[in-house]
Amino acid sequence: MHLRYSYRVYPTAGQRSALARTFGCARVVFNDALAVRKQARKDGLPYPRGTDLQKLVITGAKRTTERSWLASVGVDPLIQSLRDLDTAYRNFFDSVSGKRAGRAMGPPRFKSKRDSRQSLRFTRNGFRIRSNGKLNLAKIGDVRVKWSRALPADPSSVTILLDPSGRYHASFIVDVEPEHLPTLDSEIGIDLGLTTYAVLSDGSVIDNPRFLRKAEKRLKAAQRELSRKAKGSKKREKARRKVARAHAKVADTRRDWLHKQTTRIIRETQAVYLEDLNVRGLGRGRLAKSVHDAGWAAFRRLLEEKAARYGRTVGIVHRAFASSQLCSRCGHRDGPKPLAVREWTCGACGVLHDRDLNAARNILAAGQADRLNVPGGPVRPGVAIPRQARPDERGTHLGDQRFTGVRAAGAGGIPAA
Repeated sequence: MHLRYSYRVYPTAGQRSALARTFGCARVVFNDALAVRKQARKDGLPYPRGTDLQKLVITGAKRTTERSWLASVGVDPLIQSLRDLDTAYRNFFDSVSGKRAGRAMGPPRFKSKRDSRQSLRFTRNGFRIRSNGKLNLAKIGDVRVKWSRALPADPSSVTILLDPSGRYHASFIVDVEPEHLPTLDSEIGIDLGLTTYAVLSDGSVIDNPRFLRKAEKRLKAAQRELSRKAKGSKKREKARRKVARAHAKVADTRRDWLHKQTTRIIRETQAVYLEDLNVRGLGRGRLAKSVHDAGWAAFRRLLEEKAARYGRTVGIVHRAFASSQLCSRCGHRDGPKPLAVREWTCGACGVLHDRDLNAARNILAAGQADRLNVPGGPVRPGVAIPRQARPDERGTHLGDQRFTGVRAAGAGGIPAA
């Protein structure tokens, strides 16, 4: 499996100038190639291949007066820029044809030198790691790297990133074997929220750190200072960097916290079950700032990536599953409740439930039922599947009454965790 290891790099003033020149050249090559393909489509000509584009916008362009400065930088980042364009087109075509899952991808767009984030990619021919720990980049030189940890294998490529706050990072791609942890018997369901970040089915609670909310005072002061500076002045650029550094600090703190929480959960449990939240929709509502500050999508992504690496399981329960309406003791559906209701009593068995803990237990039971029903067949938690599922039953979900005989309201008696 491929992993990405990122390290902070500290180029000198001359190396920063060389990197800026290479950023610009790679951007020009990308835009020239995109313009050629757009013009070919407009004229009804065949789609230009990558090799033809490379001869036209790199090899041939270097011989012209207008693009002779392309020869002053390494050719590897320029070729990788064309491959990025190929990838962008491939993603667009796959999205239009339905081969690519997720949100719709638009066609490639021209890059701007005013983009807040710049990147370059070098393959094996364009970089090497010196014995003294420095990173040698073609036509840039030996760049000092802050090695926070050792690379597990020889990298196949490195991407140099410049973020809005002016920091440089080197991101290495390495190929490693999965490291399966010892098998455990524990499985948990997780209910994500805003009052508390997560409630686990075993009763443990993860508090919401609210990194953005805590930094709002400092961010507002930096933003006010930026708004007072004249546009195009050096002081405005300095103030902009200050705002970017403040936001970067919030993002770095959140990312570090998410890594620690997900690593702990993966190491302590064999299987984790989550609800498929509509984060994009929630991010457009009145709680948008809190939703984005929570980083639920990053939490889920990190769990899935680490589970694949360490031999764990992450199950996703469909968002239509009524985890907050079902009694985790008897399976009775008690109806929807406003967010202000944090505790409720089951109308059938009389058990007093904490809203989040009850939802986490329902998510655990539904996730276990789906996991036991991997080959297909009736979904009924706690009941063994007596036979192989028929082809017309494969892919059934909890609440599909045509095949399971269970309405969406009932979990067939979801057992308590």
